[in-house]
Amino acid sequence: MEKEENKRALIVGIFIALGVVIFVVGIFTLGGQQSIFKKTFHVTAVFDDVAGLKKGNNVWFSGVKVGTISDVKFTGQSQVEVQMSIDNNVQSYIHSNAGAKISSDGLIGNKIIVIDGGSPQAPMIADGDMVQTNKQLSTDDIMKTLQKNNENLLAITTDFKKISTNIVKGKGLVGALMTDSVMALKFRSIVNNLNATTVSTQKVASSLNHFSDKLNTKGGLTDKLLTDTSVFNQLKASVEQLKQTTASANKLAESLNHSGANLEHATGKLNTADNILGILLNDPKGAAKLQSTLNYLNESSIKLNDDLEAAQHNFLLKGFFKDKAKKEAAQKNTTPAQ
Repeated sequence: MEKEENKRALIVGIFIALGVVIFVVGIFTLGGQQSIFKKTFHVTAVFDDVAGLKKGNNVWFSGVKVGTISDVKFTGQSQVEVQMSIDNNVQSYIHSNAGAKISSDGLIGNKIIVIDGGSPQAPMIADGDMVQTNKQLSTDDIMKTLQKNNENLLAITTDFKKISTNIVKGKGLVGALMTDSVMALKFRSIVNNLNATTVSTQKVASSLNHFSDKLNTKGGLTDKLLTDTSVFNQLKASVEQLKQTTASANKLAESLNHSGANLEHATGKLNTADNILGILLNDPKGAAKLQSTLNYLNESSIKLNDDLEAAQHNFLLKGFFKDKAKKEAAQKNTTPAQ
């Protein structure tokens, strides 16, 4: 009987000891998860919307859990202040300009706070500091954005459906090109002409480049005009001479014009009947009379020559003409040869 009671007491003691051990292990495990037995520092952040964040949720830094949410309370107007307990071991990696944002532990997991370290130039964060907050899109905002994108996509597909229908029916330029072979051939011809024009333009540009290179050749006329002042002065003198020549030519042209006017005046006189040439050219009767007069004069001169010849043979005047002939012969002999 006594042995059975001792056995029962031993079993009960073992179970009690196991329970105590399990209880202690559980306390240390939960305490480790909640950072109860670790040295921590506290920071705060103020959010407009915590999206379901609550006390006890985790704080993450660079993908590592470094603390927990110690308190969530309202402050100001429609704002929520979140207090965080963070392990002292990571304090040196977090700076005063660090930021905090609300995220999710997985796709549909609990809400968490993610802290970025800030810039290394800033001082280390201190206990009681307030970190900046970055607005994070909530699930509702994401759903609204997706809904808007769906509406835009629906509108785009509707418009594309209308466009494709018109193209199939041959409406518009694209539809005409796809359904009208004549139009397609014309469009292809236009494209070929544009290609040919492009090739020609390239050739012209190449020729212009070659021409400009020739102009810029050292020792050429253009180079001398731009760099050699003596060549420029010679060209300037040539231009001045050309101006003088042009002025002389103008004066000569004026003289010729004046002579032409005089010649025209003289020609006009020939067309009138107030002078001998005008009568000969324009008055047939006067020209006939003048011709008759000249004929008479000619006949008279012939008769006069005959009379003079007869007078030379006349015995009364024959001595006079002989003496005259002798004087002329003697004068010719005495005249020295040239």
